[in-house]
Amino acid sequence: MSSVDACVYSLVGIHSCMTSHTIPTRERIISAAAKLFYNEGIRSVSVDAVAEKAGVTKRTLYYHFASKDDLIGAYLEARDQPNLALFQRWFAETEGNPADKVQGIFRNLASSARHSKWKGCGFLRTAAELANMPGHPAMKIGTAHKKKVEDWLRVMFEAAGIGTGAPQLARQIVLLLDGSFALVLLHRDPAYIEAAGDAARSLIRTASAEK
Repeated sequence: MSSVDACVYSLVGIHSCMTSHTIPTRERIISAAAKLFYNEGIRSVSVDAVAEKAGVTKRTLYYHFASKDDLIGAYLEARDQPNLALFQRWFAETEGNPADKVQGIFRNLASSARHSKWKGCGFLRTAAELANMPGHPAMKIGTAHKKKVEDWLRVMFEAAGIGTGAPQLARQIVLLLDGSFALVLLHRDPAYIEAAGDAARSLIRTASAEK
């Protein structure tokens, strides 16, 4: 995996490739929070720890974020477009038909999962920690992100002529994606993501043949 991918995809934070001198204070705080939240979990990381890592005072942090919950939401919001853009890039760069291209996403995810700093999907991990708080801002951001991925896949399948089956197929692929994330965290074996990619390819090929 390239250093760019490591910086963009859920590994060390959205702005980790920039120097602290070039990042505005708010973005520096989000970057520090991203590293800590992703590596250690949102509940175990204090606001003081984020402020220290960002090199700001606690008062400065609270000037930019009304609460820790607000900061958690900003952390996930900062991951939204980069994660989707990376999926789209992997899809575009993989040669072949839509089935091959979606399998390429899974293949790249499996490669990412072999990185020592990979700890799964930040959206799903945050949702697990906030399972008893469905109204939390971060839960809404996570839900919106997953729906964007599903909607994007639906559009890709519709463009390929799959038609009325595209919404259901997109949902099935998202289920394979998120299910494989969970199993890799349990087994520490990226082969589960590769197996999910094989299943996704079969589903898409079947849907394409039936159109």
